[in-house]
Amino acid sequence: MQFVNNLLLNMELNPKLVEPLAIIIKILLIGMICIVANFISKKIVIRIITRIVTNSKVKWGKIILEKQVFRKLSHMVPAIIVYSLASTFSTYKLFIEKLAISYIIIVGLVFIQSLLNAFNDIYQTFEISKVKPIKGYIQVVNIIIMTVGVILVTSNLIGKSPLILLSGIGALSAVLMLVFKDSLLGLVAGIQLASNDMVRVGDWIEMPKYGANGDVLDISLNTVKVQNFDKTITMIPSYVLISDSFINWRGMQSSGGRRIKRTLNIDTSSITFCTDEMIEKFVKVDYLSDYIIQKEMEIQEYNAKNQIDRNNPVNGRALTNIGVFRAYISNYLKNHDGINQNMTLMVRQLAHSEHGLPLEIYAFTNSVQWAVYETVQSDIFDHLFAVAPEFGLKVFQNPAGADLRKMKDDSSNQALIRGRSN
Repeated sequence: MQFVNNLLLNMELNPKLVEPLAIIIKILLIGMICIVANFISKKIVIRIITRIVTNSKVKWGKIILEKQVFRKLSHMVPAIIVYSLASTFSTYKLFIEKLAISYIIIVGLVFIQSLLNAFNDIYQTFEISKVKPIKGYIQVVNIIIMTVGVILVTSNLIGKSPLILLSGIGALSAVLMLVFKDSLLGLVAGIQLASNDMVRVGDWIEMPKYGANGDVLDISLNTVKVQNFDKTITMIPSYVLISDSFINWRGMQSSGGRRIKRTLNIDTSSITFCTDEMIEKFVKVDYLSDYIIQKEMEIQEYNAKNQIDRNNPVNGRALTNIGVFRAYISNYLKNHDGINQNMTLMVRQLAHSEHGLPLEIYAFTNSVQWAVYETVQSDIFDHLFAVAPEFGLKVFQNPAGADLRKMKDDSSNQALIRGRSN
């Protein structure tokens, strides 16, 4: 740089122009050096590093390249050059050094953040990331790093010790608590969610209050991202999962079976004792033949032992069409390919109501997939609705418009017949 000053003086220029020209030339030279250094670091060094990482067998190397960790670090090279040559401008040396150091700190913060984000992406390649996500913790570390970075940059620009600024943070704690309220609540919630294993990425959760019913895509410091089954996205605050209740269907998914719990309401007026003709018909049904033979033997032995007079159907024991139908449903489910036979399976009566006698089917499918579950459930009830009349039973249904019109037509016909007879 002294050579530049001497060269300009030897050119016998106006002494007033020597100093400004020297500064301009020095700036241009330093700018050229920074451009060359930046070109070398990005076009040569980073390409060599990229080729080495690409050819290596390390899986997470590609993630670091995608996050451009080394490229962001290369921005520090021009700043280091400017800082090293700040003494060239004696008048502005201190100011230039402060700017260069501030820029180096900012680049360092960006580098650390991208390195942490790359670490999070690497961690997500392991199965444990679904059980113990760390994205919330990394976001907390990023906030701390940003806070420290702001303090360091500010202290460097004003020329004061960072400890002086740190001592003033105590007075701003109330403001910080207010500003970072959601982040702090999210941090506490994230720790509780992870330690208690309440929710994982990939879980199916249901939270009607927030319109969430779908799979968890992401768990961050402040929010939990849920993709609903209609492909919409719902963002739920993390701390809400601690303060409010929600349904996690993970237990059902891991059990290997999904519950069917649905009732079939039978019209009580159609319930009756089985006649001999009905029993002969039921014996020919595959799922009922063994049951009918066994029950008939039990009933005959009981009635004979107790000398029951069966001329009156009220006396003694007898089969009913509702009981036979219940046994049929149970045997039908036990032989159904879509029902998990290793889990609870039963057909029971619930309390009678104004809607008839409910027969509840309680069973589990052998698949937890939604489409398969709905198909199996629909197939079962399609069959039961169709087969119920074969047992002399009617499925309860409130009178519809067609029923009312039929009643009106019947009453009109009866009135017409009576009028003609008169």
